[in-house]
Amino acid sequence: MNDPQTNAVSGQGPEAADGHAQVTMPVYFVTHGGGPWPWVPQWLPWHAQLAQSLRAMPAQIGQRPRAVLLISAHWEEAEFTVQTAARPAMLYDYSGFPADTYAVQYPAAGDPELASQVTALLQGAGMVCAQDGQRGFDHGAFVPLHLIYPQADVPVVQLSLRASLNAGEHLALGRILAPLRKQGVLILGSGASYHNMRTFGPAGHAPSKLFDDWLARTLMELPAAQRSQQLAEWTRAPAARIAHPREEHLLPLMVAVGAAGEDAAQRVFHQHGFMDSATVSSYRLG
Repeated sequence: MNDPQTNAVSGQGPEAADGHAQVTMPVYFVTHGGGPWPWVPQWLPWHAQLAQSLRAMPAQIGQRPRAVLLISAHWEEAEFTVQTAARPAMLYDYSGFPADTYAVQYPAAGDPELASQVTALLQGAGMVCAQDGQRGFDHGAFVPLHLIYPQADVPVVQLSLRASLNAGEHLALGRILAPLRKQGVLILGSGASYHNMRTFGPAGHAPSKLFDDWLARTLMELPAAQRSQQLAEWTRAPAARIAHPREEHLLPLMVAVGAAGEDAAQRVFHQHGFMDSATVSSYRLG
C-alpha cells in the first residue's frame, strides 16, 4: 500500500504578485512507469497505484506552481541543457507500442523566462548550461504530467541530465536550482527507483527490495548531509548495480535531493511487485 500522504507543505517564501505569501514548493522524485502506459489499456492495472499517487500531487502541493522544472531520465547531453521553446513539441522516445501512442499530445506551454533563470543560476555557479529551442517533451515528462496536471495548464521546462552521469554533479545541480522553489517553481525528478529491464519478473523481486529498503532508509532516516553523501556513493548500496545497471533513471533523484536542502523526505508511492516484478517508490521532499 502507499504510505500515508499529507497536504502539508513546509516553509514560506517571499510575497507573490498578489500580495499573498508564496509557498516554498516541495520537490518530488517520481517513478514514471513503463513507456506510454496511460494510453495502453492492458497496462493500466499494473500502474493503478502509481496513477493514484501522481493524481494526488496537486492536493499535496497545495497551490498551483508558477511552472514545473522537470529533470527526465530520458534526456542526456554533454552539458546540462535547458529546453527554451515557448511551445515545446512532442518526442515519442519509445518503440513497439500501439500507433495511437505516437499521436498523444501534452500541450503545456514552455517558459522561456524560467529557462533563462536556470541558465543564469548554473552559469553563476560556474557550470556550463546549454540551451535547446527544439527539444520536445519526452515520455519521462509527458507521462507523469498527464496524471499530475491533466489540463496541461502549468508551464513546463525540461532540464537534461549531464552525460557524465556523476551523482555528485547532479546533487550539486539540485543545490543550485533550490532558490527557484521560493519562486513557485515545482522541481520534479522523473525516473525510476529500480530500472533493470533484464530482471523484470521474479528475478527482480529480491534485488529491487534490497535496493528500495536502502533508499528508504537513506532518504527518510539520515540527516541531510549524510543522505547526500550516501547517495553520492550509491553504488555501495545493496544490489545497486542490479537495480541500476546504468544510473540515468536514478539521477533525477539526486537533483531532487540536492534541491531539497535540509527538508525531510516522505515516501508517497510504494509498491511491491510493480508490473509483476519490482519494488518501486516515489518521494516528496519538503
